[in-house]
Amino acid sequence: MTKLERVAGSIEQLSEFTGRVMSWLTLGLALVGFLVVVLRYAFDSGYIWMQESLTWMHALVFMLGAAYTLKHDEHVRVDIVYRGLPVRRRAVIDLVGTLLFLLPFCGYVLYESLPYLHGSWRIGERSREAGGLPALYLLKAVIPVMAILLAVQGMAIVLRCIAILRRPEEA
Repeated sequence: MTKLERVAGSIEQLSEFTGRVMSWLTLGLALVGFLVVVLRYAFDSGYIWMQESLTWMHALVFMLGAAYTLKHDEHVRVDIVYRGLPVRRRAVIDLVGTLLFLLPFCGYVLYESLPYLHGSWRIGERSREAGGLPALYLLKAVIPVMAILLAVQGMAIVLRCIAILRRPEEA
C-alpha cells in the first residue's frame, strides 16, 4: 500500500463514520415515521414537531450520507462503458470527473450556502409552523458540512486515482 493510499484510507474513515451514523438515523427515521402514522390513524392525534423531524432526519441522512455513498461508489452513474474499462482508464475518468465536476460543485455549494446560513443564524430562524421545531439554522448548517465532507471524500478519490496511475502498467 502506497503512502497516497494510506492517506486516502485515513480520509475515508470520516466518510465511513458519518455513513454508519446515518444508517442508525435511517432506523430512527423509519421508527418516527411509523409512530406518526400510528398516532394519526389509531389515535387521531399528531404533532407538527414530529412531522418536521421526519423532514430533518431525511435531510440529514441525504446530506451527511452523500460522502459515504460516494466512497462506496453507490452514487448515480451512467455505467454503460465505465464498468468494462481497465482499472487505469477508470482511474483517469474518476480523477477528471472529481477535479472538473465534484470539487467545483462542492466549492460552489460551500460558497453559496455560507451567506444563506449566516442569514438564518442571524435571525435565529425557526419553523414557520406553530409547534414546529426550533433552530432551523442548525439544519441549514449541514449544507456546508455536506459540501466539505464530499470535497474531503473527493480528495481521497483523487489520491487513490493518482496512486493507481503511478503504478507500473500490468503486462
